[in-house]
Amino acid sequence: MTRPEPARADVREDPPVAGLGPGLAFLAATVNARAVVEVGTGSGWGGLWLLRGMAPDGLLTSMDVDPEQQRAARRTFLDAGYGQSRLRLIVGLAGEVLPRLTDGGYDLVVVDGVRTEYPGHLVEAIRLLRPGGVLALHGVQEQEGGEGPEAAAIRETLDLVRADPRLVPVLLPLGAGLLCATRRP
Repeated sequence: MTRPEPARADVREDPPVAGLGPGLAFLAATVNARAVVEVGTGSGWGGLWLLRGMAPDGLLTSMDVDPEQQRAARRTFLDAGYGQSRLRLIVGLAGEVLPRLTDGGYDLVVVDGVRTEYPGHLVEAIRLLRPGGVLALHGVQEQEGGEGPEAAAIRETLDLVRADPRLVPVLLPLGAGLLCATRRP
C-alpha cells in the first residue's frame, strides 16, 4: 500500500467547523500560497488543510503556545506525507512571534487563536502580507453579537478591517465565521 499524495491525503471535515477545512485549502490554492502563517497550530487539523491547498514547495509557519500540541501536529503533518522542509513550527505566544516575521513575506495569514488578541494580530497580519495576499480570521461570527472581552475584541477587529483602505474584506459562513480580506496591491 502506498502513502497518498499529500494533496490527496485523507483529511476529514470536523463537523463543529463544517466547511472550514476546504475553505482554508481553497484560500491557499487561490493565492498559490508558498508562504503561510498560521496562528494557533492546535492539533494540526487546519494546517493539514492549508498544506493541501498550498504550492508543492510551500512552507507553513505555524505557532502555538503548547509544546505538546506542536509535537502532535508535527507527527500529524509528517504522517500525512508532508516533509519537514514544508514545516516551521514555533512554540511561543503569537504576540511575540509575529513581530519577528518578515514584512510582506507571506501569501496567507490565518488566525485562529485567543479572540481577545485579534486586534493586535490583525495589525501584524497586515504587515506580514504581500500585496494581493489574504488574511483569514476564524471565530468572528460566534462572538460578533455577544458580551464580554472576546466579543468586544471581535467587534473591534471587524471595525478595523472595514475601515482599512488597504483591505477588501468578506465574512464567510464557514466554521464559526471566517473573516477574509485581501490586501490591495
